[in-house]
Amino acid sequence: MWPLAAQESVPVRVVMPQQNALAQQLVLSGSLTAKQDAQLSSRTAGLVARVLVDAGSIVNQGQPLLKLDTAVAEHELAQLQAAFNAAQVRYDEQQRLVGEAQQLISQQLFPQSELSLRQAALAEAEAARQQAKAAVAQQQEILARHTLTAPFAGVVAKRFTDVGEWLALGTPVLQLVSLSPLLLDVQVPQEYFTELSSLRRIDVRPDLVPGATLSASLLAAVPVGDSNARSFLARLQISDSPQPLLPGSSASATLFFERDDSSVLVVPPDALLRHPDGNFSVFSINDSTAKRHLVKLGRSTEQGVEILSGLPKQVPVVVRGNETLRDGQRVQVLAQDKE
Repeated sequence: MWPLAAQESVPVRVVMPQQNALAQQLVLSGSLTAKQDAQLSSRTAGLVARVLVDAGSIVNQGQPLLKLDTAVAEHELAQLQAAFNAAQVRYDEQQRLVGEAQQLISQQLFPQSELSLRQAALAEAEAARQQAKAAVAQQQEILARHTLTAPFAGVVAKRFTDVGEWLALGTPVLQLVSLSPLLLDVQVPQEYFTELSSLRRIDVRPDLVPGATLSASLLAAVPVGDSNARSFLARLQISDSPQPLLPGSSASATLFFERDDSSVLVVPPDALLRHPDGNFSVFSINDSTAKRHLVKLGRSTEQGVEILSGLPKQVPVVVRGNETLRDGQRVQVLAQDKE
């Protein structure tokens, strides 16, 4: 058998390992939820006169949704308004009497004690006027509460009442759900809780829109773990989508974490050779000679595999022709791709 040095050089293809750690990725599934989802109730009791929306109606903030019968409330408002007008007349009269007394006193034609009595009557009339004014304002607010308006923009998901029904205070009448922004709730494994500070970006892929990738941000991480699943809740807020999404539909989120570890080398998967005992090795090339290195692996992604130890820096590794290569064998480098 010929010595290795005398054998013909083996053609190989090599690459230079990357000297940076892979961006760690975590893919999770969850459900889209609305940031605002409320069961609306009337702010006062009364008889339903008109329902202005139905399930599926898109509404804007402040838009009227339901009206109660206002006949009684309007009559009470008219009575209170009349009482306020009477109080205003009494106040104006007392103010006139005080002015008249002040003018007569300046001419020394009126006693000071009478002026004091008139000023006290004016203060009493002013208090009565303010009380009547407050009663009118209160009744106006009660009358306004006979109209239910949308507290936020969204879609009416459910309708629980109809014209002619008597509503008690606090009875749910409509369910309103906001369509934007949407949230994605996912359960994150507990070992990632401390790594959220190194979160670089989040990509969301809604199942409702195949092929679409949306950006998202971490809105909140609930620091209470699930003892059964060993996970915690992370709430993601999705940026505006070019297509409408539905609360309750499913989506997946990919979380990308930054890693600052310049000592880690990354090689293509083709550079790895698996041994029968489960270990891995890599061939490097130095002076046209192959050298085997037993290596310890780290994380693996589509970008490559991390080499935590065992491989020197700044040496090319074999990615083609290494299947039958032996330690110390002469090689002929066909190409070297630098990444």
